[in-house]
Formats: sequence, structure tokens, C-alpha cells
Amino acid sequence: MKSLNFLLFSLSLIIVSTLLKFSESKTHWEDIKALKQFKQNINPDSVKPGSCVNTWNFTFDPCENLFSDKFTCGFRCDITVSKLSRVTELTLDQAGYTGSLTSINLPYLEILELSNNYFTGSIPDSLSNLTRLSRLSLSSNSFTGEIPSSIGSSLSNLQELYLDNNNLQGTIPSTFNNLKSLTRLELQENNFTGKFPDLGSLQNLYYIDLSNNKFSGDPFEFPVTLPVSLVQISMRNNNLTGLSSESFKNLNYLQVIDFSSNKINGNVPSIFFQLPSLQQLTLSFNEFSSIEAPSFGTESLQNELIAVDLSNNQLQGFLPSFLAFLPKLSSLSLENNRFTGLIPVQFALKTVFPETGIAPFGRLLLGGNYLIGGIPRPLLILKQDSANVSLVDNCLFRCPHVFFFCQGGNQKSSTECSNVIIP
Repeated sequence: MKSLNFLLFSLSLIIVSTLLKFSESKTHWEDIKALKQFKQNINPDSVKPGSCVNTWNFTFDPCENLFSDKFTCGFRCDITVSKLSRVTELTLDQAGYTGSLTSINLPYLEILELSNNYFTGSIPDSLSNLTRLSRLSLSSNSFTGEIPSSIGSSLSNLQELYLDNNNLQGTIPSTFNNLKSLTRLELQENNFTGKFPDLGSLQNLYYIDLSNNKFSGDPFEFPVTLPVSLVQISMRNNNLTGLSSESFKNLNYLQVIDFSSNKINGNVPSIFFQLPSLQQLTLSFNEFSSIEAPSFGTESLQNELIAVDLSNNQLQGFLPSFLAFLPKLSSLSLENNRFTGLIPVQFALKTVFPETGIAPFGRLLLGGNYLIGGIPRPLLILKQDSANVSLVDNCLFRCPHVFFFCQGGNQKSSTECSNVIIP
């Protein structure tokens, strides 16, 4: 009898434990409602067999059946202190979903990832209610309209924001300065206008890409301060007309600058050759007219620059010989400018006979200028497979095609060369 009672007691414990476990993992009813609403807003014709949303069968509990054949993917759940499961991540597959994005009432959501689909319409202001969001990615869709200012006002936990490759327009809300936790901001490939946003207060932001928009601004309108935490900034293909060296002077962690394909004129600031961590500088396809050399001697040029591209500008004067003394610089493009004078022998020596501990020029593009004189003697022994060098379309005394760096084009005519005033 005692054995039977003990057996019944044990069975009851197992049943109670199982029931408790079931009750603890049950999805909160508001989250089920929100997921149903989200699915209803997706065009059913775009929900293809095998896609995540196609497996959402709400006759079963979502979180309880996650990763089964009923809810194969699309979101993540976590059990909260209320012993109920809450949806904390909504990540759709790239299945070509179409539809609009309306209110998403998932208050515990930390990650919203809808990139590489075909959602249309505006970004709903109600996203600001998702105050736990750390990552918001709406990349590569067809969203239109402006960015709701409430995103900057309310999403204080946001660390990554991806709105790139859409059809968004307007200016960047000033409320973005409230996103103190933001580390990465990608807004490229849209139709944003106005001035470059002043984001100097975002002391954790390390990556900015605002390329392929319509931002404008001269040196006096460019932000005086950029986040000191910046590692990479890209503003290529906009309408900027100037840069302020003051904006960059404290960026000791900056490794990549890309301001190509703008309308920036004036000097290339010397600060770019003094930043301690900068590795890549791309300022091609602008209207720069001169390069501001660092004020100290070449022996002090101990930076990290590996690649410099100043091609397709209006740079004049002699080639800046100090570039040959940058110890790690291996790629230099100065082609399609208006440089005159001789090719510095330092360029040739760095390419063919670099000093110990000095990186050689593996890429030296000087074509499309008005350089005169002869080919520096060290280059005459350069083998074709050892470096990518081009001297075509200049005013050199002789540049026969027997040398690979003279191939691919001729020198300018004497008439064109004689019309250039040598400083």
C-alpha cells in the first residue's frame, strides 16, 4: 500500500512539473496577437512555400513550437519574470515579402530585422514604442517618407540602425543625438538631403555610412565635432563642397575616410596625414586644388596610412614628395589631376628600393597629369609583375611602350603641354 501511495505521489509530481513547465513557456497573448497582425499585413501572394512566415500556424502556441515544423524560423522567445514567453527577436528571411509595416506591439522586442525584402510605405512612428530595441534593420526594402524623429527620442538602447538602400528622404532628425548607445549607423543609398547631421554627442558611434544621398554643406556647415569613437566614415557620392579640418583633429581611432564623388574644393587638409590610426583615405572625384603638407619633417611621419586615392581632382603644383615617406603607404593614386614638374625620385626609390621597414609602392598611379622630364632611373629596372605603375598621358620626355608603365596610352601633345603654366 505504501509503495502504491509513493508511486501515485511521484506521478502527481511529474504531472504538476510538466504542467508548470508548459505554463511557464506559454506565449503572452499580446505577442500572439501582434504576430498574427504582422503576418496579416504581409501580402499573402508573397508568402512562398518554405519561407518563415509560411510556417506560422497559430493553432499552436508560437514560442512553445518554435523551430518545429509549425514555426521553423522568424523570431526568438525568452521567458520573463511573469513565467510567460515574450518575443524578443523578429528576424525574417530574405524571401521577397511585400506589404506595409504597421504598428508592432511587441514590447520586449530587442532585434527587428526585415532587410532584403520588398516592404513599402513609411516607417511607422510606433516603432518608438519598442524601447528595448538594440538593433533595427530595414535595409534593402522600398520604404519611403522621412525617418520618424521619435526613433531618436525613444530608442535609447539602440546600438545598430540600418535604413540603407530604401527610398527615404528628408533630413536626419536632430533627435538622433539622443541615441547614446548607437555604435553603427547606415543610411546609404537613399534620398536624404540637408546638412551633414551633427552627431558629436554619440560617443560610442564607430561606423557611419551616409553614401549615395544628397547631403550638402561647405566647410563652415560641416559639423565642428564628430564622435571621437569613429573608426570609419563614408560620405561618397553626395553634394558636399567643403571639409573642416577641425572636425577630424581628435579622431584618434579613425581608420577609413571615404568622401569620394562630392564637390569638395580647396586644400586636402594636412590633418588627414597626421591622424594616428588612419589607414585608408579616399577623396577621388572632387574639386580639390592643392594638398596641404604636414608642418613637421618627413622623419615624423609615423602614421598607419596604407592607401591614398586623390585621383580625378584639380590638384596642381609639384607632386607631394612627403607621401613617399609614409612608412606603410603602399597604394597611391594621383592620376587625372593637373600636377606638373618632375616625378620625385623618392617615388621611384620607394617603389623599387624601399628602405628596411618601409612598405614599397605596390600601386603608383600618376597618369593623366602634366609631369615633365624623364623617367626616374630606378623605375627603368622595375618588373611588370612587381608593382602596378602608370605614367601614361603626361608630358614626359620619353615614355616608350617597352616599359609596362608607359603602356595603355600615349603622352600628351606638345601643344597641350605647352599651354600648362608650370608653377
